[in-house]
Amino acid sequence: MKLFVLLSRVPYPLEKGDKLRAYHQLKELAKSHEVFLCCLSDRSPDPIALEHLEQFISHVKVVRLSRWKQALQLISGLFVDLPFQVLYFKQRKAMHEVEALVHAFQPDHIVCQLVRTSEYVKNIFQYPKSIDYQDALSAGYKRRMSTVPIWQRTLFMEESARLKKYEQLVFEYFDFHWIISDQDRQLINHPQRNQILVVPNGVDTAYFTPVATTKKFDLVFAGNMGYAPNVECAKRIALQILPLIQRSRPQTTLLIAGAEPTGEVKSLAFASDTITVSGWMDDIRNAYRDSRMLIAPMTIGSGMQNKILEAMSCELPCITSSLVMGGLGVHVESPIVVCESDEEFAQTAIEHLEQKERSADLGVESRLFAIRHFSWSSQLNEWIQKIIQ
Repeated sequence: MKLFVLLSRVPYPLEKGDKLRAYHQLKELAKSHEVFLCCLSDRSPDPIALEHLEQFISHVKVVRLSRWKQALQLISGLFVDLPFQVLYFKQRKAMHEVEALVHAFQPDHIVCQLVRTSEYVKNIFQYPKSIDYQDALSAGYKRRMSTVPIWQRTLFMEESARLKKYEQLVFEYFDFHWIISDQDRQLINHPQRNQILVVPNGVDTAYFTPVATTKKFDLVFAGNMGYAPNVECAKRIALQILPLIQRSRPQTTLLIAGAEPTGEVKSLAFASDTITVSGWMDDIRNAYRDSRMLIAPMTIGSGMQNKILEAMSCELPCITSSLVMGGLGVHVESPIVVCESDEEFAQTAIEHLEQKERSADLGVESRLFAIRHFSWSSQLNEWIQKIIQ
C-alpha cells in the first residue's frame, strides 16, 4: 500500500510526544508499505534528522512555512473561528505544495497526525483519508486553564472552545479516525465518536531495556520540560511530594530529565541539593537506568504518557495518577501503582524505596507487562486491517 503521511513537524529527534508517536508508527508502516512522509516546518530541516528518516522511509519531503505568515495567521484568528494552532500551520502556498505532492504520489491512503494538519487535505476527495487526533486537544487546553497566568486564561478558554468545535467538524472530512485512548475518545464532541479507533502508543522494548548499574537517583520524572503539564508535575514533585518523603528519608534524590526545561524547572535544582535537572539527554534511557523509581503525579494534560511505557520497559516501578492511567487505557490488572494525594505519593514512594526486593519484583513485572501489551506493531495492526478492507 502507498501511504502519504502528513505531520506538523519533522518527527526526529524524539523530544516531543507527537514526534515519538509518529516516528515509531512510521517505522512500523515502512516495513510493509511504501511511505511518503511530508512534514511542515518553519525552519530549515536538520540534515542529520532527514538522513536518519531516509534510512527507512521511501520518500521524505519538508514543506517550509513562512514565520511572518504564521504571525499574520494568528492575527487573523481575531476575525475567524478556527483554532489558533490550526491557523498557525495553515498557509496557502504550503497547501498547494502538499496537494501537488499528494497527486504526484497517488497514494492509496492519506494519514494526517493532529487536527492542525487537516486543513491541508480535507478537501482532497480522490483518496481515502485517516486522521490521528492523537488526543483530545480541546480537553487538554481546558485542563490547563487553572495553571496558566490569569491574563492567559481567556485565551486558553477560547482555544479550548474552538478546538472542541473543530474536532467535531473535521470528523466529517475523514474516512477513518483514530486516537490514543478511550479516555480521549469520549472527549471528542461528535455523535459518532465511538467509531474512532483507539490506537495507543507502544514502546520499543528492544531499545528500552534494563541494564545493571549503580543507581544515582531514587526518583525520576521525565518528559519535555517545556510542556506546561510536565512543568506543573515537576513542581509538584519537587516542592510538595519530595519534602514529605524527606521527612523519613532526608537524602532521597530526584532527577528531572528532559528537553527544554523552563526557568521554573531549572530553579527547582536550587531549591535542594537533592534535586538534579538534567535538561536534554542524548540517551533518555540513562535517566531510567540511573533511577530506582519513576513518579508521575500528573493532574493536567491529555493523551498517553510515553514516559510510563519507557520506564516500565526499563524495569522501573512506576507511581502515577488516575489521569495517566486513564490515558494508558489499561483494562487488565497492571503493576502500575496509582495514587492521588501528595501524601499517598510520598508514602508509596517511601515503601518501595525501603523495600528493595519488592521494588525489584515490581520492576520485572512492569517490563513483562510492557512487552505483552504495548508493542508498536500490535497497536497499528487493527487500523491497517480496517483501511485495507
